[in-house]
Amino acid sequence: MFLADKWSDFEVLYAGAGDKCERWGDIILKRPDPQAVWDCEEPSDIRPHAVYQRSSTGGGSWERRRPMPGNWKIGYDSLGKRLNFIIEPTSFKHTGLFPEQAANWDFCGELIENAVRAGRDDIKILNLFAYTGGATCASALHGAAETVHVDSSKGMIARAKENIEASGLKDRYVRFIAEDCRKFVEREIRRGRKYDGIIMDPPKYGRGPTGELWEIDKSLFEFVSRCSLLLSDKPLFFLISSYATELGPTCIGNVLDIAIGSKFGGRVSSEELGLPIRSMGIDLPCGQSSRWIAG
Repeated sequence: MFLADKWSDFEVLYAGAGDKCERWGDIILKRPDPQAVWDCEEPSDIRPHAVYQRSSTGGGSWERRRPMPGNWKIGYDSLGKRLNFIIEPTSFKHTGLFPEQAANWDFCGELIENAVRAGRDDIKILNLFAYTGGATCASALHGAAETVHVDSSKGMIARAKENIEASGLKDRYVRFIAEDCRKFVEREIRRGRKYDGIIMDPPKYGRGPTGELWEIDKSLFEFVSRCSLLLSDKPLFFLISSYATELGPTCIGNVLDIAIGSKFGGRVSSEELGLPIRSMGIDLPCGQSSRWIAG
């Protein structure tokens, strides 16, 4: 398991019976988690500030039980360097950050730093389906000369820019592109652009701006194959994360092996992403990730 176990501003306090309770800085939130299928007795000494209540008609909303801000910041120490993120509970139960991805931030960050120390001062990173920019911030923090952040949601782009500023990275070269990722990749191929690292966290299902259908089980391999044309002559890594339960880590790893490894060599490692629940002595699975690195 790729375990994000280096947090101090975040922790899973307990999980079970379809829910998880988390501490985000000083704020405690309880929300559903379909992976927490085991029984769990709710500790009487933990009082959430807000609980996400499902609606019988779909979706849900947050029930506030104690005073709390509309949004706040938490920090993460990535390889000894500080990242800061804005947390804001949304109507679809998310908070604007997937903390399990910290394991991938450190993975990318170490490879970028090693390349910079080896004399490469022109590292370019492409982050696709980039959400609020956790990996974008990490790439900029650890020395990428250019990071390109692509997401079709202008709201997510706006929050990613705020996270860059909160992390003290406004002076780093980050390009924010509000566009369909497949359309952007095709344009970059035509332009002959190259990147040393590619990161993606594609959705299970979606539609492009002109109705193009995205279904991860049918679209992922072709898309990764197209992205392989954007890799430089000396690429560092290719990282895919997924929260689609239909695709296990080995399946995604096979995509990388065939689409990337067959061209560039290197090796692929694939595992579940996870967060420790130290109070229970177990780890919470949180999707899966596959990593290709050059030989």
